[in-house]
Amino acid sequence: MKDNHIKKLKAGVMGWPVSHSLSPVLHSYWLSKYNINGSYEAIPVHPEDLEKALTDLRKNIFRGVNLTVPHKELALGYVDRIDSMAKRIGAINTILVEDSGVLVGSNTDAMGFTENLKDIVPEEVECGWSGKPAVVLGAGGAARAVCVALIDIGVKEIRLVNRNSDRAFGLIEQVEGMSNLSDVYSWDNRSDALSDAGLLVNTTSLGMTGKSPLHIDLTELPINSTVHDIVYSPLETDLLINAQQRGNKVVDGLGMLLHQARPGFCSWFGTDPSVSSQLRQVVLATLSK
Repeated sequence: MKDNHIKKLKAGVMGWPVSHSLSPVLHSYWLSKYNINGSYEAIPVHPEDLEKALTDLRKNIFRGVNLTVPHKELALGYVDRIDSMAKRIGAINTILVEDSGVLVGSNTDAMGFTENLKDIVPEEVECGWSGKPAVVLGAGGAARAVCVALIDIGVKEIRLVNRNSDRAFGLIEQVEGMSNLSDVYSWDNRSDALSDAGLLVNTTSLGMTGKSPLHIDLTELPINSTVHDIVYSPLETDLLINAQQRGNKVVDGLGMLLHQARPGFCSWFGTDPSVSSQLRQVVLATLSK
């Protein structure tokens, strides 16, 4: 008999705040679907308390946790080992507590981004958008993960657009492989970056519920380009609505959230879960409340 039928396996998500996280909903769905004796909870942790909270995972018999803002970069200094993807991105979103008590940090955001695109536009991912430029709005942690993913699928040119140009140049310097295929555009000239692009990705919080709107003129964006907004609240952002109305293929941000959760669940609970339409509907129902 499997160990997960003998004792209850525990995992969770740490953030500040964390009550808004959808992770407990999707992990609880998987625990029920696969009949696993486990739990997944939201754990509010102030940044000043993160080191202690991670250390306490060992004695609290946790298999691991996800990390959300503002802990992803800070946690780099509090784990015993990080995987190659976390090193490349410079942030952690998943921690496994090994049987020895060693804390292993990983980052699954790039994987989640790519798998989501494979579900919607597999032919474009396969050919790396046929050499066409990708435009990335933002230069924060999410942008780093997206850029790493784009490099790995073979995109030949990445145009970074950010309010703070120094931060964009810093991303280029810090992410391996970016320096020879990247350009930086000022925020005022963001629409100019869209000319001949094959993919536009918004990694900023602009357009999110409760945040400022994202204003961008899509006139220069080719009609056959893909527009992806990693925001999932609301699911249909103004960017996606405007892009779809003019004929562009659009990809919402919910799939990235669902796919990035899979590796953590597998490492904690021993089952590789699937991202299904039913799971999507369960999470959407929570979003609509």
